[in-house]
Amino acid sequence: MISKEYRLTEREVKKVLNRKKPFFSYTCVANTLDIKNKHWRCGILLSSKCTKGSVNRNFWRRKFYDISLPFLDATPLDIVLVMKKWTVLNYKNEWDILEFEKNLQFIYKKIKETKN
Repeated sequence: MISKEYRLTEREVKKVLNRKKPFFSYTCVANTLDIKNKHWRCGILLSSKCTKGSVNRNFWRRKFYDISLPFLDATPLDIVLVMKKWTVLNYKNEWDILEFEKNLQFIYKKIKETKN
């Protein structure tokens, strides 16, 4: 889990979603916003349609933060990850976990390519 200074609040998530630059993968969309802070911040939006139950939602939120740490060291961006509406995630399914990691790494590579 990451510290609170690297997480977006609900108000900041709305700001990113209003003034966004999207990056797409097969199962998710990463909305980004350039910021003037020295460090990145991120958040994830999980609906109850794609993740059933609070244990499931918390698992995917923690997974997102753990995967985000190595990719976003020096990028001054606010990033909000939104799952596409037909995506269903279950933390007990290994294939869902691998696909989530693969899609998230693909998006972060695309973001780094456009920023360099």
